[in-house]
Amino acid sequence: MTTYSLKPSDIEKKWILIDAEGLVLGRLASQIAMRLRGKHLPTYTPHMDCGDNVIVINAEKVKLTGNKRQDSIFYWHTGYPGGIKQRSKGQILDSKYPERVILKAVERMVPRGPLGRRQMSNLRVYAGAAHPHEAQNPEVVDIAGMNPKNKRSA
Repeated sequence: MTTYSLKPSDIEKKWILIDAEGLVLGRLASQIAMRLRGKHLPTYTPHMDCGDNVIVINAEKVKLTGNKRQDSIFYWHTGYPGGIKQRSKGQILDSKYPERVILKAVERMVPRGPLGRRQMSNLRVYAGAAHPHEAQNPEVVDIAGMNPKNKRSA
């Protein structure tokens, strides 16, 4: 038997829409990463960008379990001596660009390198409920209904 390998001409990219309101961040990010890579498809090929285009809305309403809102910290360095900076996930969610929390979570779940960067370009995250991709007729995927643990009530 030979292993099936997808050709570039065989790739069909769908548009899917995910509402992040009330969903747990890590569980949501793993589902998004799986769909970006195309691992949910029977024709998955590891070296090809065969995943879907994913639109995430209501990113500001994503939930974090436990004390992650205060305790989970993003660090970066300015390049100057003593220039380490930090911001918690809660501060980022309450700030001007709350979609960066989801972007960073998904980015860390896709491979690093040229293929991962190409797959990340198929992800669009919006803080509110509005998005400019109505013309693509995205298919709505109910992540909350897949597993009761995906939804966080309080």
